[in-house]
Formats: sequence, structure tokens, C-alpha cells
Amino acid sequence: MRIAEIIFEVTESDEGGYEARALGHSIFTQGDDWNDLKAMVRDAVLCRFDEGSAPRAIRLHLTRKDAIAL
Repeated sequence: MRIAEIIFEVTESDEGGYEARALGHSIFTQGDDWNDLKAMVRDAVLCRFDEGSAPRAIRLHLTRKDAIAL
């Protein structure tokens, strides 16, 4: 059965660029910039799923690590 979409949690890498981890799947990738990340995520998804079973859409959720002192 083909899933409708796959969701990635994206964080900014400490070394620069971005890291993306799929929720509910064993897929992780990274990119030097946003456009590179999108290409890497697409490639990783296509490598993970058999032809015809890849999700119809990929959703990227960018999260930021931030601390607030009280």
C-alpha cells in the first residue's frame, strides 16, 4: 500500500547546513543548504521505497534548537 506522505523533522546542523530525519521510518540525510537538503531527502526516499510504493508527498518540518534563560 502506498502511503500519502512522509514527514521529516529538519534541524540546523551544528557544523552548518541541515539534517533531516523521517518520522516513523529509518531515513536520515543531510544537506549543505535548503535546496541541497530537499534533493538529498528526495533521493533518500526514492532509495528506501520500491518503485511505485514511494509516498506521494514529502513534508519537511524545520525545528530550531533554542534556549531561554529564566
